[in-house]
This record gives sequence, structure tokens and C-alpha cells, in this order.
Amino acid sequence: MKIIALVDGSIYAHSVCDLAAWAGARLGSGVELLHVLGRREAGQQDLSGSLRLGARTALLEELAALDAQRAKLGMQRGRAILEDGKAVLAGAGVAASTRLRHGDLLEELGSDFDLIVIGKRGEAANFAKGHLGSNLERIVRGTSVPVPVLVAARKFAPVSRVLVAFDGGPSALRAVEHIADSPLYQGLEVTVVTVGDVAGLAEATQRLTAAGIAAKGLQVAGQPDAALGKLVEKDGFQMVVMGAYGHSRIRNLIIGSTTTEMIRSVKVPVMLVR
Repeated sequence: MKIIALVDGSIYAHSVCDLAAWAGARLGSGVELLHVLGRREAGQQDLSGSLRLGARTALLEELAALDAQRAKLGMQRGRAILEDGKAVLAGAGVAASTRLRHGDLLEELGSDFDLIVIGKRGEAANFAKGHLGSNLERIVRGTSVPVPVLVAARKFAPVSRVLVAFDGGPSALRAVEHIADSPLYQGLEVTVVTVGDVAGLAEATQRLTAAGIAAKGLQVAGQPDAALGKLVEKDGFQMVVMGAYGHSRIRNLIIGSTTTEMIRSVKVPVMLVR
């Protein structure tokens, strides 16, 4: 079992490390911290490209030196972020390795892992509070990343109560199997929730009970994202588990609309099962 945690300079980074440490401790797994520098941070921006006609040699040299300095600072910042993250995991007693790369995240991610931990937004979080991070969107819809994705909220709290959003569809059934098969959920209180009359609730609850998990079923009314979000807040759930795609006739081109709204609105981690 291997966990990969994606860290950056955002306000979500510490929570990502806390969440990865919690998962790593429960799964008996080490964690790899990955920081990917964008192409500009890595010094691949050609600042002199528009100055080829009539530009003085000294200015071109100065721009090249500035580009090299920017790349150096980006690498130093990346190493500092990774070392800070490693210290957080060490404080929780979880072994961590670090990897610093530059380029495209999906290309550098690799495939040798069983769980991804990522913040719901990136370094532009304060400027785009109503949106999910672009890296999260790309990872969830990427066909080359079939493992579960654990999305960190801004703050982390130890998890004891889990809400499973269940709509009877294939993704929801895979989410139930994921919970039943993973030691991550052993000893936690799990509530399988449907919005409206959905077939399969009793069977899903029985599957989890048979796996040794303290599970119960619950049916609520209302619009799925609003009803589930309100239940998370009211009943003090510390994690949501759901399929990455909803069970509907019209499937969103990126990720299911209920999934998107749940990640945006709840203030707890969300486990997305592909």
C-alpha cells in the first residue's frame, strides 16, 4: 500500500499532510510527498523571446540571469515545502519520502500508488473560493489515475464518523466495496445515506456490516448536495465517501454535479472512489 500526497504552497498544504498522516497510520503505509513545479517556476519561460530585434546584449543577458534566478528560487521553495510536509508526517509517526519535479502534474505523477491525497484548491484558493483546484479536476477525470482520491478540506480533524453518499449507481457500489475492503474504515462509525427512495440501501449496509464495520442506513429528503451537506454539518460527520460520478442520465463532462457541489460545500475531507 502506498499513499502519494500532493503538496504546494497553498493554505490546504498542512491539512493535506495531516490527512495523509492519518491515512498512513491507519493503513500502515508510508507516504510520498510530491511537489511539481510549473513550467514557469522551473525556469522554462523565455523572457527574451519578444526582444530579438534591436535589444541590447546586456538586457538579454540580464533577462536570462533573472530567469535562472527564478528557477533556482522555485526549486528552493519546493524543497522547503516538502521538508515542512515531511516534518508534519514525522510528528505523526509516519515515514515519508519526498519528490520534487517540474512539468505537467499528470505526467510526473506516475502510477505506483494506491491512494492520492490532494487539497480541494491550490495556491489561488483565496482568489477562487467557489471553484475547485484545476489539478483536482484533472486527476479525478483522468483515466490514467484509477485509484481513490482523498480531498483535504482547509482544516483536518481526526475521523471517527463517516457519511457514505449512496445513489445506487456503479460508482456508489464501488465506494461501498472500497470501504468494505479497506482497513482505513475499520473501527469507524459509517452511515450510508440516500436522498429519496434509492434501491440497494439495505444491501449496501449489510455488505459493510458483514465486513466488520459498524454501519447503518439512513434516508433523507431534499436536493442531494444540499441535504447531504446539511447532514454532515448537523450530525458532525468528519469524512464523506462517494463515487466520483453520479448515477444520472446526463453525466457531467468533468465530475458529477452532486460530487462537485459536495466537495465545494462541506468542510470535511471527501474520499472519491473511481
